[in-house]
Amino acid sequence: MFPDIRSMNRILIACIVIISIGLSQQAHAQVSTRLNNNWEFLKQDLGGIWEAVRPVGKGNPESVPLWENVTLPHCVNATDAVDPDVNYYQGPAWYRTQLEIKNPYANGRILLHFEGAGQKTDVYVYTTKVGTHTGGYDEFTVDITEAVNAFTQTDVFQKQFKGKVPISIRTDNSRDLEMIPSDLSDFNLYGGVYRYLNLVYTPALSIDKLFALAETDNAGRLGRLTIKSRFYNPQRVSNTSVAVKLFDPAGKLVHQLTKEMLTGSADVNIAELSVKKPMLWSTESPKLYTVEVTLKRPEGIFTQREKIGFRRFEFVENGPFKLNGKRLLLRGTHRHEDHAGVAAAMTEDQMRTEMIMMKDMGVNFIRLGHYQQSRTILELCDSLGIVVWEEIPWCRGGLGGDVYKEQARRMLRNMIEQHYNHASVIIWGLGNENDWPGDFPEFDKEKIRTFMKELNDLSHQLDPTRKTAIRRCDFCKDIVDVYSPSIWAGWYRGIYTEYKSVSEEEFKKVKHFLHVEWGGDSHAGRHSESPDKALQNLKASGAADERAGDASLYGGAARASKDGDWSESYICNLIDWHLKEQENMPWLTGTAQWPFKDFSTPVRPDNPVPYMNQKGVVERDFTRKEAYYVFQSYWTAKPMVHIYGHSWPIRWGNDGEEKMIKVYSNCEEAELFVNGKSYGVKKRNSQDFPAAGLRWNVKLEKGLNSINVIARKGKDFVRDNLSFQYQTESWGKPAKLTLQKVKEENGIATVEARLLDEKGIPCLDVANWVRFGLAGDGKLIDNQGTSSGSRLVQMYNGRATIRIQTNNGTNIVSAQSTGLKTVTTTL
Repeated sequence: MFPDIRSMNRILIACIVIISIGLSQQAHAQVSTRLNNNWEFLKQDLGGIWEAVRPVGKGNPESVPLWENVTLPHCVNATDAVDPDVNYYQGPAWYRTQLEIKNPYANGRILLHFEGAGQKTDVYVYTTKVGTHTGGYDEFTVDITEAVNAFTQTDVFQKQFKGKVPISIRTDNSRDLEMIPSDLSDFNLYGGVYRYLNLVYTPALSIDKLFALAETDNAGRLGRLTIKSRFYNPQRVSNTSVAVKLFDPAGKLVHQLTKEMLTGSADVNIAELSVKKPMLWSTESPKLYTVEVTLKRPEGIFTQREKIGFRRFEFVENGPFKLNGKRLLLRGTHRHEDHAGVAAAMTEDQMRTEMIMMKDMGVNFIRLGHYQQSRTILELCDSLGIVVWEEIPWCRGGLGGDVYKEQARRMLRNMIEQHYNHASVIIWGLGNENDWPGDFPEFDKEKIRTFMKELNDLSHQLDPTRKTAIRRCDFCKDIVDVYSPSIWAGWYRGIYTEYKSVSEEEFKKVKHFLHVEWGGDSHAGRHSESPDKALQNLKASGAADERAGDASLYGGAARASKDGDWSESYICNLIDWHLKEQENMPWLTGTAQWPFKDFSTPVRPDNPVPYMNQKGVVERDFTRKEAYYVFQSYWTAKPMVHIYGHSWPIRWGNDGEEKMIKVYSNCEEAELFVNGKSYGVKKRNSQDFPAAGLRWNVKLEKGLNSINVIARKGKDFVRDNLSFQYQTESWGKPAKLTLQKVKEENGIATVEARLLDEKGIPCLDVANWVRFGLAGDGKLIDNQGTSSGSRLVQMYNGRATIRIQTNNGTNIVSAQSTGLKTVTTTL
């Protein structure tokens, strides 16, 4: 646990980030409004656009199908993605609203700017289709000016719509083999307007894209800034006055110029500036400059602002990574755009919380898997100092035809152009697991290589300053600048003590090695007294790479992913070993654990939380697992200490048996107290596995045990404590299921199901499935994709919980487990 200064720091970081994002949102248009409210939603298709806009009398046949009120961002699959009993919906859906249009610019443009919608989108003004887009992750803009102007001249504009303009949006995430990403991917292809949608007014001439290239010399003493612009000029304005300003990270004006220029039809050079002794962007001190470009015309003024950072990076050939001339070990993780209760429709606040949690864990690098992500995430990476690998969603399945390939090209171009100015980005990813067949009768490696070369060339053409990369496609590893093989030591293959030797072997095969995706699944709340027991049945593989079928829970060779206990205890040991080894790999560029947060996936229905990939160090609702603190103990400097087992209410063993108590801390030393008695001070040594030597073997007392630790780093002291029961009675097979309320506050009740043997002794190592149900006035808080938020879930240490929104009424909760009598409790 952290001292109070930690929370103060977190508040300070949040304030800085809020200010930064606020400035960025003003950047892209003179007048921009988020269209969050007053939307209606229909989770099915219509017979045509007329059904969305025709006059409707209450109770008449035209009033169906019934629409529901929603706010944006909104995901079609907010709950069904993790519903244990259905396939998630893949099909058309509709959104509609009515807008009051008031463009302040004479002859200006009216735009709808989509930050992301999935996976195919059609946009209508009344009955006129004004735009279409394929791709669930790149931004796009629809100009509705002419359609709005035409509609306002009709009778229905005033008579039916009372001076407002009807906007209808059809999204469609139906399965389509000629679209990326593949439906074989280990994540949901969500539908809906799941990122922010903006109504934008611009003058007749505005900026479509502003490209600001910030570079430094080798010494970092001279900065160069090249600014180019692509104008949005449908009315073909011939010339404009341009004013350029550059502000340093403190907001001080350091450069300004004004010039007259022709607009042209291609990208045009706006300015080239030199900055002496620029303040450099780094992961420790992410200094950001602001570029401001203003177009001045009689019809109106347009200003765009962009955040940029001066920095220089290098992947040393057969060596480490350097940022601004100094070695930086990339300490990374991954992110899917997914969250409990909302799926892909994360709010800005939720995204900010997630990224600050990563930074607090010590992250300085992230791979955004496996698609272009929200602009908010990139802005947060810039502000927090997190280096980025971002990629297009060419993921699994093989290679499709011309439509398929053109989408991949377009999404690569859009990703690079839309995120070009972000100082945090160092790698453009071209694909993931492209060695995975299945979507087409033909799987031709040479054709995949040819297309990979084309994408690699396109990326370098669009942006020569950044590297290209792929993960897990050995027959293309020579094409890209940076390559990551698939190494899952101790999970899909082999044992985790092989990690270093396997990595060294893979490192020798490429010029620039960067290991992304490692770790393993853990069922939150499940712990083990013998977490490495499964290793007895595993063989050293000599190559811990993931292979076809390894992710399956059935068949094949013995492996931890199939034969292990999925406990937090095992994963903490696996992660602890990896981090220990990484401290002694001087050639290592870095790694990225997979992923930061549990996320939904349609291809894992049999996992302990159905349809969830549970490899995160936090749950889908941000609840920290124990592994979070293992990372913190290696990757952070601010003093922290954490006793393993805060979600482990009952430990077990024989009377008088010694049990290990592990403490994760970045402090120099720690002292452990058990039931008030000191068990001595231990020094931290990162190479003393497990827990860097901060472990004590203790004889626990039967019943309640209280554990306290005090850790010291210099003059700073931090503390943590927990308590648990110690059970010495052994148990037989489960014979009885119990259910009781264990907590209630603010109208939310928590109930816990437990398994007992025939003598009533808790069965603490069982993993039976339990299904919760509810009858009454309230609502189960389920379909959350968490261990305490699924109505069907595997037990963790013979127990499982779920919450109920009681609505101040009467509720009967049930729990079922195969072979046992169903039980109920009344709230």
